[in-house]
Amino acid sequence: MGEPIGAEAVPADLLAAFTAYESAIMANDLDALDAAFAPGPDTMRGDAAGLLIGHDAISAFRGTRGGVPARVIERIEYRPFSADAALVVSVSRFTGGGTGLQTQVWERRDGRWLITAAHVTPRAQAFDRSVWRTVGDPLFQGAWEGPLAGLTVAVKDLFAISGYRIGAGNPAFLEDARPETSTAAAVTDLLRAGASLRGIARTDEFAYSIAGDNAHYGTPPNGAVPGALPGGSSSGPASAVATGQAEIGLATDTAGSVRVPASYQGLWGLRTSHGLVPRQGLLPLAQSFDTIGWLTRDGETLQRVADWCLSYDSSASTENVYGESDDDLPWRFVVPVEVLDAAAPETRGAFEALLDRLAVTDAAPVDSVSIGDLDEYLVPFRTVQGAEAWRNNGEWVTANPGALGPAVAERFRAASAVTAAEEADARRALEPLAARMQSAVADAVLLMPTVPGPAPLRTAAGDRIDAVRTATLRMTTPAAVAGLPSLSAPLLRVPGGPVGVCVTSRSGTDVALVRLARRLAQAVRA
Repeated sequence: MGEPIGAEAVPADLLAAFTAYESAIMANDLDALDAAFAPGPDTMRGDAAGLLIGHDAISAFRGTRGGVPARVIERIEYRPFSADAALVVSVSRFTGGGTGLQTQVWERRDGRWLITAAHVTPRAQAFDRSVWRTVGDPLFQGAWEGPLAGLTVAVKDLFAISGYRIGAGNPAFLEDARPETSTAAAVTDLLRAGASLRGIARTDEFAYSIAGDNAHYGTPPNGAVPGALPGGSSSGPASAVATGQAEIGLATDTAGSVRVPASYQGLWGLRTSHGLVPRQGLLPLAQSFDTIGWLTRDGETLQRVADWCLSYDSSASTENVYGESDDDLPWRFVVPVEVLDAAAPETRGAFEALLDRLAVTDAAPVDSVSIGDLDEYLVPFRTVQGAEAWRNNGEWVTANPGALGPAVAERFRAASAVTAAEEADARRALEPLAARMQSAVADAVLLMPTVPGPAPLRTAAGDRIDAVRTATLRMTTPAAVAGLPSLSAPLLRVPGGPVGVCVTSRSGTDVALVRLARRLAQAVRA
C-alpha cells in the first residue's frame, strides 16, 4: 500500500516519528514504544478500558497487552497547534477486517517529537473472549414479566446451562465435558423472575484462584482500574457487570470469589449464607465452603435479586428458606481488630475516615472485637479446601497432565498431598473458629475492609501477587469458615482504585444484610 491519504500535509520529521511509532507497534517493540511517549507523570493514554496517567502506568499496561493485529494506516489528519505541538488522527485498517482510530497529541521536545496524549478506538469486536465464553443478545430469554424483567445476567462458567458444556475455565475440560441436560436452579430462578441470560462468562480455572487471571483465555479487564487484575475466581461475571455488558453476575464464593472482584472493580457483591441457595447444577470446588452469590453495579439491583431469590417462595415475602423472619439487623457494628490490622495503611486510613463519617451522620454504635489470629482460619481452611478440591477434580487433573496453568497446577499438586488425618485435624480446628465468628454476629454486624488494598496491576511480580493473595484470603476466609453471609459494597477509594467495605451477619439474614448495606452506604455518603 502507498503513503496514507493526508500524509503529505504532515511535516517530515513528525511523519518520520509517527511512522517509526507505527512500526514499533507492529513489531511490539516495547522499548521503542516507551521511547515514543513523553516521560513524566502527565502523559496520558486512553481506550475503551479507561484512562492511564503517567509514562510508567502506560508502560506497565503495554507490557501486558501483547501485540496488535496486523494493520495499515489508511489516512492521516494533521492539525498544528504551534510549531512544536500538533494533533494527529489516523485511521487504520486491519488485515483481518475492521478499522480503528488513533488520536495523538505530539510535542517536540529537545528536537524530538513525542506523544503526550493518545486515545485508541479499536476495531469493533463481536465480544471480549477474556470475559465471555459464549454470549448472545440474549443467549436465553427469561420471562417477559417479573421483578427482574429487563435485566441481563452473566453466568460464571461453573453453572449448568441446558445444551451447553461446563468449561470451568479450562479448554481441555470443556472439550471432555458433555452438554448439560438441564439448567442449574440458580440460573432458572433468575430467568423466572424476568432476567435474561446474556452469556456464559469466564472463571479462573476450576475457581481455584482469587486473582482473576486465566492462563488459557487471558485476563478479563478490570472495569474500574485499567491494567489491574479483575479479581477472581468470578472474574468474567464481575468484569461483564463492571463494564456494562450485564446487570447481574451470577457467581460463586468459596474463599472470597464474589467479594474480591466486587472490591477490585467497585461493585456490590453478596456471598450468601452457606446452603441458602441451591447448588444443584453447580460444578463444585470445595462443598464445605462453596456458596452462590451475585454481583451488581448498585445496591438497588442487588436488593431486587436478593428479595426474589432468597424469599421462601420466590415472592416478596421476607421469610427465608431457614424458616426465619428476615427482620432488620441491629444497627450496631463491630470491627474485627485482626482484619483491620491486616489492611494496608491507605485502606485503614480510608476505613477509619468512613467510621468517623458514620458516627457523625447516623451515630451507629461501633465497637471492636477480636476474632483471633487470621492464620488460624486460613491454614486449616486451605487444608480442607484442598482435600475437597482434589476429591472433586483430582482424577481429571491426573489424567490430563499439563492441562492446567502453572499457578492452579501447583495448588492441585499441594491438594493431592493432603492426608485424611490432616483433613480431619483441620476440620476439628475450624469448628471453634466457626463458633467464634457466629458468636461475633449474634447481636451485631461485622464491619471491615473487604481486602487489604486496591487491585494489583497485572504486571506485578509473581511473588507480589502471591503475597496479595495470601493477605486477601486471611481477611476473607473467616466468613467462609462460618458459612456466614458477607457483602462487599464500594464505599472506599484509595490511591490505586476502589476498595470495598464488607458487612457480615448471622446465617439466614441475607436479605436484611443487603438492606443494611444500602443504609450504610447512604449514611457514609451523606
